Amino acid sequence: MDQATTFAKALLKNSNNPKLAWLLFKRTLSSPIPSSSDLRLRSVPILARILIGAKMDPEIDCLHQLLLGSEPAEAAHACVVSLVRVLAKLGLPDKAVSQFKALRSRFPDKLPSVFLYNLLLESSVRVRNVDFVLWLYRDMIVSGVEPETYTFNLLIGALCDSGHLEDAREMFDKMHEKGCVPNEFSVGILVRGYCRAGLGDQALELLDEKKSDILPNRVVYNTLISSFCKEGRTDEAERLAERMRASNMFPDVVTFNSRISALCNSGQILEASRIFRDMHIDEYLGLPKPNIITYNLMLEGFCKEGMLEEAKSLFESMKENCDFVKLESYNIWLLALIRNGKLLEARLLLKEMVDGGMEPSICTYNIMMDGLCKNGMLSDARMVMGLMISSGISPDTVTYTTLLHGYCQRGKVFEANKVLQEMMMNNCVPNTHTCNILLHSLWKEGRTSEAEELLQKMNERGYGIDTVTCNIVINGLCNNGKLDKAIEIVSGMWTHGRAALGHLGNSFIGLVDDSNNGKRCRPDLITYTTIISALCKAGKLDEAKKKFVEMIGKKLHPDSVIYDTFIHSFCKEGKITSAFRVLKDMEKKGCNKSLQTYNSLILGLGGKNQIFEIYGLLDEMKERGVSPDVCTYNNMISCLCEVGRIKDATSLLDDMLQKGISPNMRSFKILIKAFCKACEFEDVQEVFEIALSVCGHKEALYSLMFNEFFAGGEVLKAKEIFKAALDRNLHVGTFLYKDLIDKLCKDEKLEEASGIIYYMIDKGYRFDPASFMPVIDGLGKKGNKHEADLFAERMMEMASEGSVKDKVYRYDKDIKHRNSRKSGGSDWQTIVHRNDGSGIALKTLIRVQKGWGRESVSSSQPRHKEFLDYWEAND
Repeated sequence: MDQATTFAKALLKNSNNPKLAWLLFKRTLSSPIPSSSDLRLRSVPILARILIGAKMDPEIDCLHQLLLGSEPAEAAHACVVSLVRVLAKLGLPDKAVSQFKALRSRFPDKLPSVFLYNLLLESSVRVRNVDFVLWLYRDMIVSGVEPETYTFNLLIGALCDSGHLEDAREMFDKMHEKGCVPNEFSVGILVRGYCRAGLGDQALELLDEKKSDILPNRVVYNTLISSFCKEGRTDEAERLAERMRASNMFPDVVTFNSRISALCNSGQILEASRIFRDMHIDEYLGLPKPNIITYNLMLEGFCKEGMLEEAKSLFESMKENCDFVKLESYNIWLLALIRNGKLLEARLLLKEMVDGGMEPSICTYNIMMDGLCKNGMLSDARMVMGLMISSGISPDTVTYTTLLHGYCQRGKVFEANKVLQEMMMNNCVPNTHTCNILLHSLWKEGRTSEAEELLQKMNERGYGIDTVTCNIVINGLCNNGKLDKAIEIVSGMWTHGRAALGHLGNSFIGLVDDSNNGKRCRPDLITYTTIISALCKAGKLDEAKKKFVEMIGKKLHPDSVIYDTFIHSFCKEGKITSAFRVLKDMEKKGCNKSLQTYNSLILGLGGKNQIFEIYGLLDEMKERGVSPDVCTYNNMISCLCEVGRIKDATSLLDDMLQKGISPNMRSFKILIKAFCKACEFEDVQEVFEIALSVCGHKEALYSLMFNEFFAGGEVLKAKEIFKAALDRNLHVGTFLYKDLIDKLCKDEKLEEASGIIYYMIDKGYRFDPASFMPVIDGLGKKGNKHEADLFAERMMEMASEGSVKDKVYRYDKDIKHRNSRKSGGSDWQTIVHRNDGSGIALKTLIRVQKGWGRESVSSSQPRHKEFLDYWEAND
């Protein structure tokens, strides 16, 4: 065995000890061995693979320098070429091209082989480094090395992948000039480039142009068929399939899978289903039989379109044949169940997989966890993660991010932070998306100091602060009233990139560097949308306009969201002319009116009582296929009620119900207030009944009806509504029942007023003791000292019980002919100590406190029952 072979074996034995292998090679290189040239040449590829595997970059560079400077020159050249080949083959084009350039400089007269150029081109194309590709081609031409057809195929592919289709076509056309004949792969690469860019017609033109010279293969046809199907041009796809058959090239299963995939992606599931069905009847039509990919494509297509019954039927049929159901099939069906909220069925499917011996993948567990987290079932998601770990699968970034997002969505930021810490403890590196989710939640919860701390960690640990991160900070500042600081950051991003966050405050000084990477972090459309929206909300429309102009100057094109922001702000301020001026510019820029646009315009026109114009907008919405929502109808109802057309507003309510659009509380609030203002109390009762059937028996509805009836002088009806609310044990904190009691007492209906108080006590309510005072005053004035004492004693007991449930305060602006009174706190002591000339309430309390006329509470029960019976009888 020669020395070169022995040394090569020694290096291989030390593959697990790369440092020792490196020392052995350096020692041998410096020793005067007669066959050292052959030894080096045979050992360089082995050593290079060992060093690359150990990621010993400095040693690789050193090896290159040692070889380049070694003697004899012929051996040095061969060794460096060998090293360059290994680097290119193992996916290190940066080092390979760099060392090739050094080789060309050191040995300018030694021409590299076309094989080496092709190898370097192939490696550079793989990582899409167009600069390397172009340099290599230029060097190849300058050195006089004649390219091959394969060389041109690599160049055309690189140009297509980088979007330079015209250059790719020019390169294709020049192949003959360089003595190379395009082959079917040349055509296929260019056709694929055209199709990926959505230029199927140009691809077909190329095919027709070269049909006499080059016969296309199945791949070319499949690519074109798939492209036409994606564009919805099924007729052209069918003609291409017929053209294949005419060329004695029958479409295979790949052809049909391409068509089915494209049809499913474009929503043409029924057409895809027809082709799938035809493939099963191959004995009559001569079509290829569907394979597992075909089944999965159809299963995914049904699931995407929400056709769960069809998907389930197909999945069950797949399970009958073991060849047609794999882990991917289960994952597709599991994802469909999760997305449609069928969590129980999803759990059963997971159990079925495990019981059937099919091991779920990390993708399976992540799908399950995502569904549980989105439905707030975080403890269940934790259990799934535990099951995953016990099955020997380590959670990945997606797993932790899903769980973290679930906690953030529920406002559980503390738990989310713990997930991030757990993630890092388990050596799972968070990505920028993970941190951005938590950062957004911290800003949303107003925990700015924790947000700053997280931002600091993101920068220190190199998670990458991107434009999304900056947008989260800017949005948080806007929502926290620090608009000026947010604007300052946006301006800074253009010059300093992410380092603009350093202007947040003292704690952020030096937080991020302004390296070249940071400068790539630029404001985008979302950045300006956030700032402009915040300025509009603050009423700073002139400043918002300036930011809009700045955005245009930075080559950022506005979308309908920004235009809608301006339109809404102008309409809200009653500047209809300005709103329509913005609308004109919006349509000029090719942005269509959205539902938000129409709602804003209807709101603005409603403020000017321009009913005719509003109905014109509704007709336009119908023509353009824009369906109104509850906001549209509410704006219309409000406008009609303002001009007294309440009946028309009611017909809109009927229209909503017929169209399946559920009215909300605002819809009924507008109508109830309008009817009560017009004193049409019979009609309002009908609206109230509809509201109860739509919205349910909510406190807000009863409170609104009670307060409006009472304000309109319908005291008896107000009392009925209040009693109904008490019977349903509703919270009565927004009811003006103290005013009702006061009104009854002033009208000398003391028994009715007392009945209200006793009924509330009987139902277990605790309320402001001040509610007793009008009754105590009234009884005292009538000389009913004993009854006044009983009420005063109950009032003192309630006051001594501490915190008061269902406290109610007078809402003066909605009640007519009432004395103004300041709201806030329990006002019973203020009323007791008031100086109204009689002082009867205070005197009564003093008598009670001294024990005069004191009786047990139980002794008042007969009278209590008497009041309740009286109230029941008068309802």
